Amino acid sequence: MSDDETPICSAKGCRAAAVWVLAWNNPKLHTPERRKTWLACEEHREHLSQFLGVRGFLKDVVTLDSWDHDRNATGRDAAPNERGSAADG
Repeated sequence: MSDDETPICSAKGCRAAAVWVLAWNNPKLHTPERRKTWLACEEHREHLSQFLGVRGFLKDVVTLDSWDHDRNATGRDAAPNERGSAADG
């Protein structure tokens, strides 16, 4: 993977490499099985998890390697691609 393809943390203003995938779902907008994703570096994992958790959105936190492996094994897209910029962190 080239530097241009390295997944980065979703925390606002962070450019660190992502290590974690935070899978979430807003039940007012998404079907129960739908998973949106934010990526997190080590420094922002807890903050982003708390941000989603307090709203009842957080469904799972896994390593990026594990997420990629699981998605490849099931034939889904290999990388989280539904992420956006997260809250200030």
